[in-house]
Amino acid sequence: MSGRDLFCEPRRIRRGAVLTLVFASVLVAGAATGSFSDPGPKSASSPSPSPSSLPSSAARSTAASHHEDVAEAAAEAMADGKSPMEAAERAVSRSGDRWGAVYSQGDYEEFEEALDGQYTGVGLWARRERGGRIEVTRVQTGSPAAAAGIRKGDRLRSVDGEKVDGRPVTEVVSLLRGDADDAAAGTEVSLGLERGTRAWSETLRRARLSTDSVTVRKLAAGVTVITVAAFTKGVGDAVRTAVDQAPEGRGIVLDLRGNSGGLVTEAVTAASAFLDGGLVATYDVDGQQRALHADPGGDTARPLVALVDGGTMSAAELLTGALQDRGRAVVVGSRTFGKGSVQMPSRLPDGSVAELTVGHYRTPSGRGVDGRGITPDLEADTQSLERAETVLSGLGDAS
Repeated sequence: MSGRDLFCEPRRIRRGAVLTLVFASVLVAGAATGSFSDPGPKSASSPSPSPSSLPSSAARSTAASHHEDVAEAAAEAMADGKSPMEAAERAVSRSGDRWGAVYSQGDYEEFEEALDGQYTGVGLWARRERGGRIEVTRVQTGSPAAAAGIRKGDRLRSVDGEKVDGRPVTEVVSLLRGDADDAAAGTEVSLGLERGTRAWSETLRRARLSTDSVTVRKLAAGVTVITVAAFTKGVGDAVRTAVDQAPEGRGIVLDLRGNSGGLVTEAVTAASAFLDGGLVATYDVDGQQRALHADPGGDTARPLVALVDGGTMSAAELLTGALQDRGRAVVVGSRTFGKGSVQMPSRLPDGSVAELTVGHYRTPSGRGVDGRGITPDLEADTQSLERAETVLSGLGDAS
């Protein structure tokens, strides 16, 4: 599992959201919070679904009933002078909704800022290695961590005196961000680090940082590696630009490992870089079937490999499924997470936000992703990038 001090949201995970980056608030026009744009797909027509592909009226009634139950519980708690948010959390728990979650107003605002490409942290990416070691996998340029000289491959031993070995990366990220105290930019965090035989401590000040969600590098063989860490605003266009600037006729590796999702509109725009129009996904919201389509004019000739792993989630799975089903990419890596449900946000009386599942999306061939994930064409738990290069060499030049 991998993580960053950007999108890992441990408090949300404990509420059952597990890094859910709000499908419905992007997909559904007029979402209750009004904080996300409607995608406005140019091709809004949907394929005629079979009756079995749509939720039953009972299922639709159940979804609506759950929303009503949560709202009523919050309103009753407020009238009794109790916490509406706690009452809503209990109602969500009773509903059995795996992805249902309740966010405080502050948490949700922070969430929206992250989708806008901003976050408070120190600029570290980390993963848990075998044996429980927490290793730094990347340091953001210009971040407090970079200024302190922390490097990729360094071992993170502690955060503010708390040992991190063996902890889930999400908990480590929570400590780095200071989530428990709602730490702001300028607050200090002490890190215990190790590099080879050297052990030392660094005290950093958290900062407001811009996300670096897309990175591009070239391999020796002329292959372009486009790494997408999350689908924040502007990422789709950044992917298209990277494809346009890649050496003509050379292959591309689209690295979606550890991508926890994001704005579906951005994932569809990224798909448009590789597809010449056509279906990206279908989804249902309270029984109404809808579709997402790529824009025409994408590069359909260049060899493409998509790298995925167990941290590939949500909108990243939607993109992977589209490229795989459309025969556009060879998918290499390990099975993805399996987050393919649609949540609708709604405001509660105290300003907090409840999200409940209202539907699911499917890949172009009709595969459901939720709870199943995407199975790669070629399994590769280690040396995935090397395997991707081998695949590209077998596919040959686009010319």
